[in-house]
Amino acid sequence: MRASIAAESAGIPSVSIICEGFAGQAAATARGMGFDGLALAVTVGHVDAQSVEEMTTNFIATTVDDIIAGLTASETMDAADSTEPAALDIAASGTIDEINEHFIAMGWSDGNAIIPPTKDRVERYLEGSGHDPWKTLGISPSSGRDLTIWSIAVNAVMAGCRPEHLPILISLTEILADPNYGSEHSGNTTGADALIILDGPNSEALGFNAGPGAQREGRHANTSVGRWLRLYLRNVCGFTADEHDKATFGNPARPVLAEDHAYLRSIANTVSWPSIAEQLGFHWSDDVVSMARMNSGLLIGSVFGATPDEIIPYLANGLARVSAWDLTHVHGLGTDQYQPLVVLSPLLARTFVNAGWGLAEVQAALFESARIPARSFERFVGGWTNLTAGRPKLTDLVAEGTLPAVFAETEDPERLVPIVTRPERLLVAVSGDPNRANAYAFSNDGPHGWWTAKRIDHTPASDLVCNIGGDCAPPAQANRFK
Repeated sequence: MRASIAAESAGIPSVSIICEGFAGQAAATARGMGFDGLALAVTVGHVDAQSVEEMTTNFIATTVDDIIAGLTASETMDAADSTEPAALDIAASGTIDEINEHFIAMGWSDGNAIIPPTKDRVERYLEGSGHDPWKTLGISPSSGRDLTIWSIAVNAVMAGCRPEHLPILISLTEILADPNYGSEHSGNTTGADALIILDGPNSEALGFNAGPGAQREGRHANTSVGRWLRLYLRNVCGFTADEHDKATFGNPARPVLAEDHAYLRSIANTVSWPSIAEQLGFHWSDDVVSMARMNSGLLIGSVFGATPDEIIPYLANGLARVSAWDLTHVHGLGTDQYQPLVVLSPLLARTFVNAGWGLAEVQAALFESARIPARSFERFVGGWTNLTAGRPKLTDLVAEGTLPAVFAETEDPERLVPIVTRPERLLVAVSGDPNRANAYAFSNDGPHGWWTAKRIDHTPASDLVCNIGGDCAPPAQANRFK
């Protein structure tokens, strides 16, 4: 699609060849990039599940005709008419049960009951914030919809977020608008889903749990803000099965993971152990939300040992086990773009601190221990995928300068190689029950939701110049219900 958009921008007619089942996503992507109605040609079946002969036969029988039709049509395919309600339109009316049923039928909810986003509720949610409801923070690259304060508030009401959470939601929306994050990839077939990490001196006062059950539903702040993200991706960015969400399985919505800010500050004078926010460039006094898309997670349970040397192998084993196909973001889908996360309970972190280890020492030790045989690494990035042309050996990649020398210290196919290119690529957070020796490892989806962080600004805005109703109607480009 992006190649077609580049061609069309230069005035060159194009046809995008897409896999079967992706027509809806392709049309939505074109619309989001400002090229509604781009010509498409569909390949029959999945390209990785056919022989060359079968794929060639299907291509000639079906796809070629689509290509010819797309290139010879006198006009671009007409764009579909939008039936979306405008921002202040009444989209539904009735009892709360009827509203919920209607939202489920329209695909506007996550399948759970929502709080109906009436105009009065949304106005009350924004009251006192000082924000112009029609201010646009960006445009969703997947849907072409404006990312407005109003749409943030509508989905916040639906998710049950509190007004004091609005600055957090604004920062999360800024992440979605950031090209570095790549929100357009949020529905890829492997089904990675975003993990929000919150850190800062105000996280506890805002109701976020960084203690026991840190990733369990139940604490209102963690749960409702995590739910808001899924609703916003669905309703504003278009990640539904009809449009962009092509996850084969997907992951359940994740509550916000709050770092144990108080613990990290308590050890600040003993060792250097920056939070995730600090690892991504912020100061410890900032309230920050960080986000990346995670493919999968693995509990590292009952870590046994009283010294770093005893517990590092167990933690490293968990990191290695959770990393498989994801290693294509070290080489294949990208280079040096794999950045997994391990979450340590404060008890485990304390074991390192008591031995005088800071974050850098932990990362270095995990880098040395979280390793797999070179033969396995080569299978993941080339042998079992079609993502690396020629299926090169790691020694070849080091020779050409694509990977660092640590991947080719010998030619033994059973030698152990790291899962990342350097220690700093292993992110470490501290959260959870302070009295339990457990950890959790996440594999991330590289640039398909790259680690991105934004500072949270709790200062009331000053851009509201009129009331939401009456003389403050939304401009045309922000005229969206969702």
